[in-house]
Amino acid sequence: MNKEKYFDHINRAIQKSSHPGPPEPGLFQLTSVIALFSYTDQLSLLFIQKADVPGYPWANQMAFPGGHQDKNDSSAMQTALRELEEETGISKADIDVIGSLGHFQTINNKDIEAFAGFWNQNGTIHYDSHEISRVFHIPFKYLVNIHKEKNYHTIAPNIMQLTYPFEDVLIWGVTAKMLFHLIQVVITDYPGIS
Repeated sequence: MNKEKYFDHINRAIQKSSHPGPPEPGLFQLTSVIALFSYTDQLSLLFIQKADVPGYPWANQMAFPGGHQDKNDSSAMQTALRELEEETGISKADIDVIGSLGHFQTINNKDIEAFAGFWNQNGTIHYDSHEISRVFHIPFKYLVNIHKEKNYHTIAPNIMQLTYPFEDVLIWGVTAKMLFHLIQVVITDYPGIS
């Protein structure tokens, strides 16, 4: 399948699906991330691994690029795109945003609105090694296969069981919840994507 057909399928799946709604206002700190697809020889998702900083609560964790909303952000989407550029150097001019994947809460009172988009792969990724240790392009097919091998598509696991291993890292916690939702949305609409 070519890039345009993959993107059409994913776009349609996200647009027509329902996504987790926001919590009551004022209960959580607002944050945003973006699940960023790209395509070279295969469809991939971009992840960052947080740096191993002593005392940093997210040290070594796998995540989608993103961060806290600030007073100059006009929307949650703008937060996600600003943070993407700050963390990876990827410009919003090189992103086609599909839309929101909904809201996901963390145990430390963050409400994360996740977005999905496509990167045209213009420019070069660069990041601050004090904040990010590595950037991964994980094949979407690989993640879908893990999802199916663990039977996540038939029985929704609890948060402690929900993990996606890749090489020497593990996607878990709220990032795994967002990834689970994204994969479910895509394979429900298009089971043959893997």
